[in-house]
Amino acid sequence: MPSPSAERSRSAERTDAAWRAAGPEVELWLDQDPVARELPGFALGRRTLSGPAGAEVTALHRSGVRCLRLTEPVRLCADAPAASARALMLLREATGQGLAVLWRAVCTDGCAAQRRFHHLYPPEQLVGAPQDVLDDWHADYFPCKCVYRRGPGFVEVRDRRFGTLELFTIDEPDHLAQVDALAAGVEVGRLPDTVRRDFAEAGLIAEQAGRAWFLPMRVRRWPFPSLTV
Repeated sequence: MPSPSAERSRSAERTDAAWRAAGPEVELWLDQDPVARELPGFALGRRTLSGPAGAEVTALHRSGVRCLRLTEPVRLCADAPAASARALMLLREATGQGLAVLWRAVCTDGCAAQRRFHHLYPPEQLVGAPQDVLDDWHADYFPCKCVYRRGPGFVEVRDRRFGTLELFTIDEPDHLAQVDALAAGVEVGRLPDTVRRDFAEAGLIAEQAGRAWFLPMRVRRWPFPSLTV
């Protein structure tokens, strides 16, 4: 009879495999302008992005991609499946790289009105939420609305999702050690309790499909004017 530790190990392996297999399918273009996207040579077809979101988006940007479309609706709620969680992480990276993203959001528990995802490129549709939530998302969106950057021995988060600037400095070793893991998505059970609690209370992580992931995007270049960030 398998030991409890062996069962947990196999369960973790199945969870990891399901997470890796949930990479979103996207449609790609070399330009975000709707007219340009219809020109010969600008459409690059469909692709499933099964690798880490940061590496995938960086590779797309370097190859000239400037617009992508998520082919499946993305659920925003806490009970979202792995496919939606990975799609949102891809959205975070694409937004940080300055790509335009065409996508449809779904919300059935009211979470969209909490503005947790309003730093991401706005969706074309938001099913299950009042129209004014989507209108607000579009009206108030600007680049670098919730970003982080590294310094020597600390990470600084600048968050304007809720109107005024909220500034967080992460310098405690246990918290700092988890930033990279959270950026890639980490099993909730592997997070130290204090780290999970503090980041959740600050609104800096989402928990979906058994994973916790960092909501702020890594800043790559400051927008103009930089004081808006």
